[in-house]
Amino acid sequence: MAQSVTGGTDVFAPGHIGELTQVIPLELVDAVLDETGARERRLRSLPSRVGVYFVLALGLFGHLGTGLVWGKLVAGLTVMVPRPSEKALRDLRRRVGVAPLKQLFDVLAGPLAQPSTPGVRYRCWRTVAFDGCGSLNVPDHERNWSWLGRTQRRHGPTGYPRLMLMTLCETGTRGLIGAVFGPASKGETDYAHDLVGHLTSDMLVLADRAFDSNRLLVDIAAQGAQFLIRATSVRRPPVLALLPDGSYLTRIGDLSLRVIEAEVRSRTADGGVFGGTYRLLTTLTDHSSDPADHLVHLYHERWEIEIAYLALRHTLLQGRVLRSKDPVGLTQEMWALLTLYQALRSVMVTAVETASGCDPDRAAFTVALEAARDTVISSAGSTPAAEPIIGCDLVGRIGARVLQTLLPGRRMRLSTRIVKCGTSRYNNWNRDGRSRGSTSITTIEISVRPPGLTGTHARHRADSGRWDRVCQILAMNSNESMHAREIAQRLGLTVTGRILSGFNAQLCYWARNGRLIRTAPSTYKITFPDGLTPPTRP
Repeated sequence: MAQSVTGGTDVFAPGHIGELTQVIPLELVDAVLDETGARERRLRSLPSRVGVYFVLALGLFGHLGTGLVWGKLVAGLTVMVPRPSEKALRDLRRRVGVAPLKQLFDVLAGPLAQPSTPGVRYRCWRTVAFDGCGSLNVPDHERNWSWLGRTQRRHGPTGYPRLMLMTLCETGTRGLIGAVFGPASKGETDYAHDLVGHLTSDMLVLADRAFDSNRLLVDIAAQGAQFLIRATSVRRPPVLALLPDGSYLTRIGDLSLRVIEAEVRSRTADGGVFGGTYRLLTTLTDHSSDPADHLVHLYHERWEIEIAYLALRHTLLQGRVLRSKDPVGLTQEMWALLTLYQALRSVMVTAVETASGCDPDRAAFTVALEAARDTVISSAGSTPAAEPIIGCDLVGRIGARVLQTLLPGRRMRLSTRIVKCGTSRYNNWNRDGRSRGSTSITTIEISVRPPGLTGTHARHRADSGRWDRVCQILAMNSNESMHAREIAQRLGLTVTGRILSGFNAQLCYWARNGRLIRTAPSTYKITFPDGLTPPTRP
């Protein structure tokens, strides 16, 4: 493989991104260029390999123009290199195209932690999460508007087109397993369907209320993955069997699930009490191996994907508008940013795993990013033969910097939900009157509420239809057979004449459709789910 040309000029020398080149090596870049047909047919002053690393460097130095970014790549080199114009660099990006950057991300994407790494697994399952980021602004250009559309706000369309990014994230390391992006008009749930194929049987999916659609739940279960997903407030699944911990079994479509309804209250150091009601749907139906309060605690891990977007949107991009003024350039830029983000996370996790018992969430993304920028400028570690730091051979310069500045353990705290955008509906969101500053939490109280309690919960149940109330009555009767007359009495119906006859006909109809079991004339019991999730040992 040619590495230089005559005349003392090495046209391949700018093809690096410092120590991150060891995560994205030259051989890998050459391979994806060959597979995607993007390699040059003749040796140029700006080879395609250099173009790939240049696009990655544009993401690493997003605050600089293309000419200055090229200056960073060549600053630490001791050989003669080309001095291209900005037009030549734009042409280089176009020649490389989108496919090599997407292929690089596909190679790097995936779980990063070892099974023994703290904080990445619940029992035998690796915890992952779906979520979307709709706050990526792109240049105000007609080509971008034609692709992404115009997002309407209360005071008219937004000033910039918005790109919707959806990822599947490993919550313990915040590494990306898969990603898709495009117009926000498609919707988060539809994008989530595109990522379901990345799930495996050793994963437990955590997701918010936007992802509780029946079709998505079925698709996740079909992959063999478990899930713990918050349900919307309007979803009121029927009670099929009560469990000792206050949760209950239900059926949604062909899925046998468990529902956990809990009140979560946080007490802060200043005496405040804040919280809300959560209704969680899960395939983990065995209450003995997965108690309800444990799963409510576990659901909090879903927020780790928000930290991933914080690192990508506000640390790497620093809230800036993306560079490209056309859809092809935006697509190339996004895959480069995601590849760069994943490479940084890979280095961070590798470093943290050398410290016994250290949780990956203690690694600082800002520290890793600045260290990576320094190695680009100095060209340190850009090849495997580069001289390592003594005593840090396994982690390198970036990893050593991360280990020197580990964050303290996670603090329990809360603050108001604020978006710094005047036209956002969350710009002054503070419904429960939280303090504007970050406030320490002293205790978190979780109360699992079985169905049928008095108060607002019971009133909602009473309004949700006769079938739900019949399910509740049969479940509260320990699922023993009950006569239609007794069920009617519990419902407050007249137990004689035409009303009782009509009610008995309705019970017969439910029995014919498999929703009830007829054990004797006018006597019924509820059908159990097909079975509990067999307890899986860690």
